[in-house]
Amino acid sequence: MFRFWNKVPVLLCVISIISCDFIDFSQIDFLQFADLRPIGIEIEPNEYDALLPDLFSPVILKFDTEMQKDDVEGIIQINSDTGSVKGDKHWKENNLYFLPVQGWTAGVRYSLSLSGIVRSIDKREMRIDRFISFYAINKNSPPLLVQHIPTNGSSIRTNNTVFEFRFSRPMEKHSVESALMFEGIGNKTFKWVDDDKILKVTPDKSLSPWIMYRWNLKDSAKSIDGVPLPKTYSGYFTTDLDQTLPQVTSVYPALFSDGCWYPTGINLENGLCSGQGIAVSFNKPMDENVLRSLRFEPSLTGRAEMLSEKSIVYIFAKNPEPETTYTLIVSGDTKDSEGLKIGGDYRLNFNVDIPYLNVLSVSAPNGQLMENISPTNNVFPVHVDQGTGQITLIIHFSLIFSLEEKQNTPQKITLSFFFPKFLPPAALRSIQWISDDRLFMQWEGLSAGDEIPHYYKLTIPGGKNGIISDSGFFMKEDLILYLEAVK
Repeated sequence: MFRFWNKVPVLLCVISIISCDFIDFSQIDFLQFADLRPIGIEIEPNEYDALLPDLFSPVILKFDTEMQKDDVEGIIQINSDTGSVKGDKHWKENNLYFLPVQGWTAGVRYSLSLSGIVRSIDKREMRIDRFISFYAINKNSPPLLVQHIPTNGSSIRTNNTVFEFRFSRPMEKHSVESALMFEGIGNKTFKWVDDDKILKVTPDKSLSPWIMYRWNLKDSAKSIDGVPLPKTYSGYFTTDLDQTLPQVTSVYPALFSDGCWYPTGINLENGLCSGQGIAVSFNKPMDENVLRSLRFEPSLTGRAEMLSEKSIVYIFAKNPEPETTYTLIVSGDTKDSEGLKIGGDYRLNFNVDIPYLNVLSVSAPNGQLMENISPTNNVFPVHVDQGTGQITLIIHFSLIFSLEEKQNTPQKITLSFFFPKFLPPAALRSIQWISDDRLFMQWEGLSAGDEIPHYYKLTIPGGKNGIISDSGFFMKEDLILYLEAVK
């Protein structure tokens, strides 16, 4: 009936034209009836705040006739609070499907907007103005960051720091850890507690002192049911809680005994003795780099060990040079446990109270004795046995010798002819240590002088490559004694 009455005006017009004799039907090319049927459309979702069940559930426009596809595709638009939703569009018969490229996000409210004119293949057209809001997966409320530690603007220490983020709902771990960024902080350790509502973050390294750090938690972080944060969170803090600079409080000699280092009670400036180390104390706990902070001028080799969190001891690989003034230097880059630096080099001059090894006397069995011997220009008359050409000397040293050095020392002492050049060479006949600091030596083959004096050169080598006592002491230089062989 509706279709009939729509065509009544047209039929009356045709009848009127036919009834007129003066109409020239040859001038009429055709007769066309207008199709005024409406275009049927169904939309999924079809009600406000509807819920699409799955991540990739489609939005569907269903038509009851074949449509001009470009027209329909041009009027559909889907948005959320984050912007326009990109999607793929495809047709199945008369139905247009919209699939989000990245899928829907749980708990987010979307708006479907249809606005414009669409046309069917049979030339009908329709204006559409529809607005439908909907959700996907679930309608759960978004999680919130309810607390973070440290709070914005806080002053904190540089080490043993744990950052804490408390959420209103259990969170999806990977999305939160990926969304959380710290400026200036590298590797971190994540730990979740309280049913995944609290995230604790521990930096792998200490932070730098007196620096402002910023963090940012993007809204891509999601709860365990996939609902993202409603916004991006950010904050900042400063590592300036400790403002006391480290400094050296004392430097003193230390003696190792019963497995521990003890202060000697003597100022370092007055002299460092053999076998002692140097202890350095600071006003606050120090970083481990303090073990590499000491150096000496002139250079000395050794290693540093921690005595406590506020002190170290430097252990020498060998005794410093005797009777020498050194400078101990603590680098200005030395850091405390908070990373604060001393700032400038600390310097201290000190003397070494370590004597050189000396020869106290040289004596012969017949009572000959030489004391207060200078390094050179010493002439000592010795009696030579007429039959064997033997001489015997007892050398008295200022320090004792170890068993190893007792074996090495006689091999380093030499006796050679000096004047005249035709003298026969002397041969070492016997050696014996009669005490830890007295060496008995006997040579043979010497020739005593008559009209011309005969001299032999006794050399006891000094320096680091010369003879060495039990504690590593050596003579400052070679000791040369000219022996006058007499009858």
